[in-house]
Amino acid sequence: MLTIYNTLTRKKEEFKPLHPGVVNMYVCGPTVYNYIHIGNARSTIAFDTVRRYLEFKGYKVNYVSNFTDVDDKMIKAAAEQGITVPQLAEKYIDAFMEDTTAINIEPATLHPRATENIGEIIKFVQDLINRGYAYAKDGDVYYRTRKFKNYGQLSGQSLDDLEVGASEHVSTDEVNKKEDPLDFALWKAAKPGEISWDSPWGKGRPGWHIECSVMATKYLGKTIDIHAGGQDLEFPHHENEIAQSEAETGQKFVRYWMHNGFVTIGKDNEKMSKSLHNFITVHEIIKKVDPQVLRFFMATTQYRRPIQYSQANLTDAQNNLNHIQTAFDNLTYREQDADEGDAQEVTDRLNQFHHQFIMAMDDDINVQNGIATVYELVKYANVYVQQDNISLGAIQAIKKELVKLMSIFGVKLEASDNQINDEKIKQLIEERNIARKNKDFARSDEIRDNLKKQGIILEDTPQGTRYKKK
Repeated sequence: MLTIYNTLTRKKEEFKPLHPGVVNMYVCGPTVYNYIHIGNARSTIAFDTVRRYLEFKGYKVNYVSNFTDVDDKMIKAAAEQGITVPQLAEKYIDAFMEDTTAINIEPATLHPRATENIGEIIKFVQDLINRGYAYAKDGDVYYRTRKFKNYGQLSGQSLDDLEVGASEHVSTDEVNKKEDPLDFALWKAAKPGEISWDSPWGKGRPGWHIECSVMATKYLGKTIDIHAGGQDLEFPHHENEIAQSEAETGQKFVRYWMHNGFVTIGKDNEKMSKSLHNFITVHEIIKKVDPQVLRFFMATTQYRRPIQYSQANLTDAQNNLNHIQTAFDNLTYREQDADEGDAQEVTDRLNQFHHQFIMAMDDDINVQNGIATVYELVKYANVYVQQDNISLGAIQAIKKELVKLMSIFGVKLEASDNQINDEKIKQLIEERNIARKNKDFARSDEIRDNLKKQGIILEDTPQGTRYKKK
């Protein structure tokens, strides 16, 4: 039984989608004014992993993740770069797709953009005005927060506490426009020279929160199964989405709210963010680090836990991934001398590992316990391949299970390219084998060291000498 921790109820709940066999899932995407940093990637990787596990369980997942392609940050960045907001959006959407492809993110079912849904946004805002939940003032439109009775439930905050905080951050201009400091913008009047669209309230553009309410309900329905994003989006973004959506539709907006933990950096475990200027972009790091290692590092921490980004932790991930890859290569190597013997004992053991993995992952997508099961499977495989007589069917079954489980973490497991085309190198390996047979260990070591300098690593096993490239 799959359970998911629901932020709204603060407890784990049995997962039951609205429509059997189908999961409608919305994940807040990036504001495309810069390259995504590791903190952004955390959310992208965490919920791609959740999606992969749901698909592994047999669900059809409709996965929608938006692009915020117009807002204050984008207007400022476009002006600084001397380009238009749409040009800025295209630049960083292309970069996002390039970077997420590198870390093996499955393409979303749909990547809608705010600017593609302006008509629907305007209609949604007008509906809220008609229902008394919103009001227009000098070209802006605001949501009456106090009118929504459950406001603050997701983030666990009271209206009194929120009012104190809001009062400290509202400008004099906003005070004069808003009926209440807690009210938030649904539509913003355009300033001279800004990108804008015609609306019943004058030229302007959407507020940040309204776009997700519109796109989630438009593409996935009035009630969706899972809405996900970073912890920093609980308030105000997701809180406001609930208020807007449920006021407009009259129905429950989201059945399960999922929020991932932060990425921290440095000895003080400071949250990584653009505002703190301590971020590292995925675009830069994958030039230095194998994208599969970055993916594995972030996918193997349970999504609600924080991740400390450090070189030491990346190195640990690299070593663990190498350990799994080596086991897979050992299995591949032994295929050449395996026989058609009975594989039933191995199959039974694999079924146990498979069940153990599902039990771990069904507990709120506990990837840490899940990957621990994979490590146990790797140990079992390493022992099995050391046997003199092994079954081809067993070898292939172990490989298939490893590929299947690792794919949930977004890691492509395949045989290493160990083909050596240089005949001289092949001859040296054969010469070394003869030297070892004749106990000429000086020559054997000399050949091994020379090959190592050329990037060829030899491994002596009971089944013969193996080689691989560095």
